[in-house]
Amino acid sequence: MHVTEHIRKAQKTLISFEILPPLKGKSIESIYQHLDPLMEFNPAYINVTYHRSEFMFKKKPDGSFEKVEIRKRPGTVGICAAIMNHYKVDAVPHLICGGFTKEETENALIDLNFLGIDNVLLLRGDPPKNEAYFEPEPGGHRYAVELIEQVVNMNHGIYLEEDLIDGVKTNFCIGVAGYPEKHYEAPNLETDLYYLKQKIDKGAHYVVTQMFFDNQKYYDFVKRCREKGIDVPIIPGLKPITSRKQLSMLPRVFHVDIPAELCTEIMKCKNDKEVEEVGKEWLVYQSRELIKFGVPVLHYYTLGKPEVIKKALAEIL
Repeated sequence: MHVTEHIRKAQKTLISFEILPPLKGKSIESIYQHLDPLMEFNPAYINVTYHRSEFMFKKKPDGSFEKVEIRKRPGTVGICAAIMNHYKVDAVPHLICGGFTKEETENALIDLNFLGIDNVLLLRGDPPKNEAYFEPEPGGHRYAVELIEQVVNMNHGIYLEEDLIDGVKTNFCIGVAGYPEKHYEAPNLETDLYYLKQKIDKGAHYVVTQMFFDNQKYYDFVKRCREKGIDVPIIPGLKPITSRKQLSMLPRVFHVDIPAELCTEIMKCKNDKEVEEVGKEWLVYQSRELIKFGVPVLHYYTLGKPEVIKKALAEIL
């Protein structure tokens, strides 16, 4: 079922989760162990992130170095199929521009369609860790809006081969990312909203936000989106803080602010167990206020800490 159909049919705020594929060499059981504690909360769907290859230099016996391509977290498509089969819950794979050609993307979409997966979250993706700027793969997309166009074309039976214009029509529901504190590359929020509106105009059906810790930033973001004519569901993304080091890591990596009140409480903590409790209580507070605001879905970034989210949801629901 489409994410938007889940929202349309819901009588209350829904719950969804986002997980990482396991590192290469780990089994699917690690995914089940991660999700099992959360399934009692009846998520409407589960997102699975997509990861590009990375490059590293491996030293050879002669002392020279060889550039090696590795993909640390493969398996997004297979994991989505396993989740749907194991839990009977819809899965939403992420697809990204970075590291993939248009042909590879088309083949991934064909696989998803064969498996009965009809939701996708489309993202540009970040540059590789050792590069400052994003560069598309040769033969790939530079912007998420181009990825949206490709999926919309397939929904109309149009494939990459010029003579294949009457192919099987896919039926993907398309999600995109939104940034209440703006994308870090955007010069200002106004420009960022302009490009978000382009994505909606090209055929995206809903928005999922980057994590935030100040609900007012989400409320203001929704208001500005509506003023721009962005009228699709805007789903808040939430994550608990679980260690003191995240006070510096999260702003650096995800370009988000952490409220002074939350920082003060975390700085009082003597260990990460106490930090988890503060992070959980803040998540409970955020979630309750967002439910009052009438959000369609609470989307939780689990990122290796499902037990904290389970404790929070036990208080919220």
